[in-house]
Amino acid sequence: MSVSEERTVQPSPTTPAPGPAVADPAPLGLAAFAATTFLLSAANAGWMTKATGSAWLGYAFAYGGLAQFVAGMWEFRNKNVFGAVAFSTYGGFWIGLGLWALLVAPKAATASAAGHDVAWILLAFAIFNTYMLILSTQLNTAVFLVFLTLELTEIILFIGNFSGSSGTVKFGGWVGILTALVAWYTSAALVSAGIANGKLKFPVGKALIS
Repeated sequence: MSVSEERTVQPSPTTPAPGPAVADPAPLGLAAFAATTFLLSAANAGWMTKATGSAWLGYAFAYGGLAQFVAGMWEFRNKNVFGAVAFSTYGGFWIGLGLWALLVAPKAATASAAGHDVAWILLAFAIFNTYMLILSTQLNTAVFLVFLTLELTEIILFIGNFSGSSGTVKFGGWVGILTALVAWYTSAALVSAGIANGKLKFPVGKALIS
């Protein structure tokens, strides 16, 4: 056997087997965002007349915060930059808002000062949401509508909190409820898409910019 023939029969390095597939974390992130947004928006809209109005607070940490933040981390694993930034940011938003409500709001000198705090927070996230809204036009209609309704919610609420208008804040609560419903639908659509051999597939629509 020649040297060249010997080289021919040498075993080649084996390609490592691919790692296990990771399920889409977006439905979890959207569901967590939707539920916490719904609870806070219901309070803003004046629905919780026989409740404390703080039902959202625990879920700002456990669901809208932690679960959504973890979904963002998994989106990094999936190399989905948009989903990673969106879920991680809004997970941080809910945790931060919960910390503000527990640690800062009780020490506010006046209700107006606390309202202005909330307004500044919402203004900051409305700025972030603006470029995410623009970029969401490249995804699908459902995701775009989540960011569109959220943008409107944040704008209405920061105007209401800056001006001290309870009516504007209440209207923002109603728009926030709509935001939660759109996010829940989008979550359900992505769950339906992720079920192997599933018969029910909810549409999400095409991208506005293809």
